[in-house]
Amino acid sequence: MTQDFALARTQRTLPIALLRAREAVMDRFRPLLQVHDITEQQWRVLRVLHETGPVDATLLAKQAAVLAPSLTRMLRALARRGFIVQSQDQSDRRRSLISLTAKGAAFLDMVAPQSAAIYDAIEDAVGTVAIERLLDGIDDLLDALDQAEPKQDQ
Repeated sequence: MTQDFALARTQRTLPIALLRAREAVMDRFRPLLQVHDITEQQWRVLRVLHETGPVDATLLAKQAAVLAPSLTRMLRALARRGFIVQSQDQSDRRRSLISLTAKGAAFLDMVAPQSAAIYDAIEDAVGTVAIERLLDGIDDLLDALDQAEPKQDQ
């Protein structure tokens, strides 16, 4: 027996709208990342490390919005480039900490002005207030979903 319900128009569903917005924003940043031979995920990892300092892989994956198996591959690639190092946590020897190296920080310093210029262009097109409202709305959405019933496993 089929349940009677209507699906929302695809372009007006939250998952599709968020994906379309992400793609529209990232289309502006991808050329910069490609020039510097860095993936979007690697860029996020470096940015988080720059903001947090040494951090364990679990927290890094969460803050950079990266799946743990993907993070492991990324860390190897970033370590080969000399952008990060892994060391043992002195307070909990079972944990390792990932840190940005001086070379990684210098890379961020080199690319940051170009990234900031792209972000400024987005702000000029959309408006700073509109972006702040959007970010606040997304934070509210995430908070509400975190407090809602647990996700259903399919």
